[in-house]
Amino acid sequence: MKTKLSRKFWFVLVLFSLVGQIAWVVENMYLNVFIYKMFRASASDISAMVSASAIAATLTTVLMGALSDKIGKRKVFMCGGYLAWGVSILGFALLKADLIGAMFPAAASAMAVGVTLVIVMDCVMTFFGSTANDAAFNAWLTDSTDDTNRGAAEGINAMMPLVAILAVFGGFMAFDLNSEASWTWIFLIIGGVVLAVGVLGCFLIKEPALEPAKEGYLKTVFHGFLPSTIKANGSLYFYLAAFILFNISIQIFMPYLILYYEVSLQMADYVLIMAPAIVLASVVTALWGRVYDKKGFGFSGWWSLGWLAAGYVLLYLFVGKALVFAGSLLMMCGYLAGMAVFGAKIRELTPPGKAGMFQGVRIFSQVLVPGIMGPWIGKTVLADAEVILNNDGTESFVPSADIFLTALAAAGVLAVVLALTSCKKNTRKEH
Repeated sequence: MKTKLSRKFWFVLVLFSLVGQIAWVVENMYLNVFIYKMFRASASDISAMVSASAIAATLTTVLMGALSDKIGKRKVFMCGGYLAWGVSILGFALLKADLIGAMFPAAASAMAVGVTLVIVMDCVMTFFGSTANDAAFNAWLTDSTDDTNRGAAEGINAMMPLVAILAVFGGFMAFDLNSEASWTWIFLIIGGVVLAVGVLGCFLIKEPALEPAKEGYLKTVFHGFLPSTIKANGSLYFYLAAFILFNISIQIFMPYLILYYEVSLQMADYVLIMAPAIVLASVVTALWGRVYDKKGFGFSGWWSLGWLAAGYVLLYLFVGKALVFAGSLLMMCGYLAGMAVFGAKIRELTPPGKAGMFQGVRIFSQVLVPGIMGPWIGKTVLADAEVILNNDGTESFVPSADIFLTALAAAGVLAVVLALTSCKKNTRKEH
């Protein structure tokens, strides 16, 4: 019988997931635009920022997820994390070229100093965000659901990145992203919203019934990486490895997606084109979690991968608005539906009472390896990209559609791995 979840649970899930994803969208998609427009960052700079953030996110999630297990609490890390996360986002409002030039008069270039400061502050922001969201919130979600409702909850959780993209795209339409003042307002608004959610969580979140971990803290930190743990949970680690391939495919193109629309395709109205695609993909993703509950990973996972691959093909081959819309829709459906089914499967295989310990392993697969490999592959593909001259005499690179072809190749490797594994399972059953 399906376990019924309370209305307060669903409200907290939507609120914390949505606002957290809005903050991640600003970091993962628009911070690249910020550093590109305000400080003339190169593809190597963007790759370095994404990789540094991925390392910070992984270390944070491993250490803070284990600490939440050791203490046996989720709420304090969620609320305190969101409060500090909001403050760190507000700090970006101070990153202005003229202010940086005044603070570092001996520096050869205020732009280069600005790039460095953005990367450092991104890591600080990631520490608080990963404590609140990657470690505590995801552990709380695992603790608060079971096998009868996890797919439905994960479907809602997985659609939030698209809803967040829609909210950010829509909200950013009011701002000129070439203006320094616009970025100041953006960081003030997003930081304030994240702060407010941290305050609300103090009154809304129900602490799961957890026993503090009996192991010592260091043993709790390394539990998910021990050979004995891997051997005892073989299926979990297989899906974590497959999740790495899935996310590498996403990270090859994602850091450059908005720049591709705006700079390469010259789509000043890309928000109006993307909004309907995002709405439709959000609906599909919300429903797809329920499909996982009924059909399992085998059915829902292959469909998700198929949508993703079809989207890549259209985005690589065509530049017309109609087909770019269709490609973006399929890509987003595949991306978020894939996140939902992988997330549900990993939560399903996570040992009970140890969700915090395993969040570090999950983030290793979702963020660290993909966050280093994906942008590096994307940077390599764009090494010989076309260059344009800006009004101030500086140069900027132009992302090419080759990032989608390369992402397709990575998705193809995942498809081969899943197919071979499926064949082996069928052969064992026959014997």
